[in-house]
Amino acid sequence: MTYLERPALEGTVAVRAGRRLSFAEYGAARGPAVVWMHGTPGGRRQIPLEARVFAEASGVRIIGIDRPGIGTSTPHLYRDVADWTADLAVLLDTLAVDTLRLVGLSGGAPYVLAAGAAMPDRVHGIGVLGGVAPTVGPDAAPGGPIQLAVRLAPVIEATRVPLGVGLTQAIRLVRPIAGTFLDLYAAVQPAGDRRLLGRPEFKAMFVDDLLNGSRFQISAPMADLVLFTRDWGFRLDEVGVPVRWWHGDADHIVPFRHGRHVVDRLPDAALTPIDGESHLGGLGIAEEVLGTVLGLGPHRAGVARATR
Repeated sequence: MTYLERPALEGTVAVRAGRRLSFAEYGAARGPAVVWMHGTPGGRRQIPLEARVFAEASGVRIIGIDRPGIGTSTPHLYRDVADWTADLAVLLDTLAVDTLRLVGLSGGAPYVLAAGAAMPDRVHGIGVLGGVAPTVGPDAAPGGPIQLAVRLAPVIEATRVPLGVGLTQAIRLVRPIAGTFLDLYAAVQPAGDRRLLGRPEFKAMFVDDLLNGSRFQISAPMADLVLFTRDWGFRLDEVGVPVRWWHGDADHIVPFRHGRHVVDRLPDAALTPIDGESHLGGLGIAEEVLGTVLGLGPHRAGVARATR
């Protein structure tokens, strides 16, 4: 299996109400900051090797954050997605990050969009990879697999704690065969995701993130599903920063039409289809995503040209 370097820095930050958020950093300690929000499920190390190499070569600082209930982040259910941005602000202040860009994969999308709505003076641009769309309110996108979570929302919310415990125990059981388990999962995925999961560097990244994030707990996916089926606490037309959205045109988890639906409602957004790719396709173009996002905002980030 491909060897992955440990993050340049890992730790936890105290946020509101005595809770903690854990993070991992890659690249330059003082470069332009990009917060990379993992999917559902996922954790702070769910950052493609290509993105890590780009960060090292280009003087960029990538920060992955564990949402509450994964890794060493304190379990917590926010009031809504927008509520998380107050914790993000504390973490950014602690890490001395004044301005930033964000990238969100799948379930990370609502969180990065919330940051764009809550702190437009601080967020210079956002990238979204196959992002989840709102399920309620005027911005809701109809249909898609997420509707199963909408129908089961009361059950998920009532049982999310024992479900999280059960999921944690299940992952502990498969830890010794995590690579084989991922191969079995990949075998039943569409061609695009199967190709990506078959690449050694992506397999290594997903296994490392899974094993690292589940060492203590893994209740975050349940909290995500609860929040995704609530009002997010902001409207899409309140996201006052540039958004660039990449979406596989064969996405089987978040339909491509959901990406179009959200982009059409954002004040400054553009959608790029990823031909022939499914849900994880955006992870395979990390350098393009980072290069684009770093070019957004009032001032282009001072990024050195990457060399290969």
